[in-house]
Amino acid sequence: MVINICDYGAVPDSGIVCTAAIQKAIDACSVSGGQVRIPGGRFISGSLRLKSHIDLHLEQGAVLQTSLNPADIIDFSKDFEDDNPDTGWEGGCFLYAYDEEDITISGEGVIDGCGREYYTEEDTDDVHHECPLDVKPGRPRMSFLENVRGLTIRDITFRDSAFWTIHMAGCRDVLIDSVRILNNERGPNNDGIDPDCCTNVIIRGCIITSGDDCIVIKTTAPMTAKYGECSHIIVDSCILRSRSSALKVGTETWGNIHHILMSNCILKDCTRGIGIWSRDGGEISDIMIHHLIGNTRRFADSTMRTEGVVTWWGKGDPVFVSATKREEVDRLPGRIRNLTFDQLDLVSESAVLLAGEPYAPIEDVSFTGCRIHFRHQSPHPQDCLDERPSARGCYPADVPHACLRSCRNVSWDVRTDCDAYMAEHLIPEIRREDVS
Repeated sequence: MVINICDYGAVPDSGIVCTAAIQKAIDACSVSGGQVRIPGGRFISGSLRLKSHIDLHLEQGAVLQTSLNPADIIDFSKDFEDDNPDTGWEGGCFLYAYDEEDITISGEGVIDGCGREYYTEEDTDDVHHECPLDVKPGRPRMSFLENVRGLTIRDITFRDSAFWTIHMAGCRDVLIDSVRILNNERGPNNDGIDPDCCTNVIIRGCIITSGDDCIVIKTTAPMTAKYGECSHIIVDSCILRSRSSALKVGTETWGNIHHILMSNCILKDCTRGIGIWSRDGGEISDIMIHHLIGNTRRFADSTMRTEGVVTWWGKGDPVFVSATKREEVDRLPGRIRNLTFDQLDLVSESAVLLAGEPYAPIEDVSFTGCRIHFRHQSPHPQDCLDERPSARGCYPADVPHACLRSCRNVSWDVRTDCDAYMAEHLIPEIRREDVS
């Protein structure tokens, strides 16, 4: 069955909000299964609830754009409880699914989140134009797909998300293939893909540009209570550009995260290449990361404290692994163990950081055949180490090639070299504290 949304009253390029017409098409198609076709043209809609056995297909030239009226947006999270403000459950979402199966989002068209309507330029970083943009309240996620079994997203372009772009919670058997996510490079919280308490996930061949993390695997508090751990995830052959981490695990780690494979990716101008954070009690283990190339660099932060987010986490770190307490939260992180880094070749501006605590050591870490080329790529100094969000925060320090704290059984096969500037400003050593 193929259903054209125009046959149900949707009108392209009209400025009319077509929520009711598109939802009727989805509901009708879901009865026996089939494709909901969005033809060429721009269609404005409020939140859409995707149903089982449908393929929401955007033809070439089609644009599905979120409404800017908060009354048109589903408040999917009004009953969630979470003490982490960065999770940002408020704001609702554009594409929504709950307790469904066999859903596909496909096509050569564009899903437009209108992030440009929520971000503002305050020019607060001494004319670098690099710091996070200021934000308006009420930013919706591009999607929130919860407890979907058999989810496929392929070929589509997601553009200008105002908050997390593809947020999958408690989903199983997921394929995300050849997707483009093109978000504002200075947009806070506009993550690319967030598998949250998901299992059996393949993400491959994607191109992602974002201000926040490109691909981040996590276990948030409310989703962990419902679905438990996050595991068995493959990320392969992606091109990633971010003012935060290209590939990340955490920081939300209420449940265990394990058996993750990330490989064959190119990183472009990321603040961090690989980030692994333990903060909330869940254990992180069995992570294998190999064959990455590209660069990490530092970006300017705001020089004026304004409302909202004003700083990037990270200073150009190629690899960042951290297990420590959150600031003002008396909760112990889980331990991190069994990490493998193989064939990393990265140009970077700051240290490799493996930073555990006596109460949460980092154990059994292997670096094999890796090369870090320290090159000065930005106009900013190398004068601090950044462990945010944590009680340690960001603090002044002489920056070494690598910093290891509370680590056990680290195998280190990493070649480093420096340009003249970095040779003068970095300490050519591995700084060790409580390492065995």
